[in-house]
Amino acid sequence: MTQRPATGSATLLSILCLSGGIALALVNMVAAQVIGNEAEMDRLQGKAEEAMANEDPEGAAMNMGRAALMAKFLAKAHQEDISAVRLFQGAEPLFRSQEHSYRAMALFRRAGGQLPASSGVCGSLSLAQQSLQQALATLNDDNNTPGPVATKATQLREAATDWVTVIDSLIGDYQCR
Repeated sequence: MTQRPATGSATLLSILCLSGGIALALVNMVAAQVIGNEAEMDRLQGKAEEAMANEDPEGAAMNMGRAALMAKFLAKAHQEDISAVRLFQGAEPLFRSQEHSYRAMALFRRAGGQLPASSGVCGSLSLAQQSLQQALATLNDDNNTPGPVATKATQLREAATDWVTVIDSLIGDYQCR
């Protein structure tokens, strides 16, 4: 059997099929990576909570800082979904707020725990308050359609509301007023 030379349309069809297959594989890899990054962000939050349970505010601050970086990356990776972008744009300053709070705790401890707290501790708590206000402003935008993004936004909004009390308490305890 002799092989006929490929026609232009047959060659084009073969190239398109190959290109489509490659594009589909890339989309699947990117989607898997984004899902993996969201899981990594959640894992870092868990590590921060575990560090605080083990009385390690420095470790908690480091992990929350990494979670904030991951949230910033995810906001850029979800450009096609405005709700997801807003979610991660709200998560980043929330995580930064927690990072600043944990750093203030660590600094207070390192300084010997003497009251009133140093200006560095109070400055960190002031940054925490500013970041938290930014998070609340972003997360309080209720334009999310029902679904996993809206559920996660609600969880983050509740966490941010709880952190208002935590930071106010730290400011009072450390005599930063």
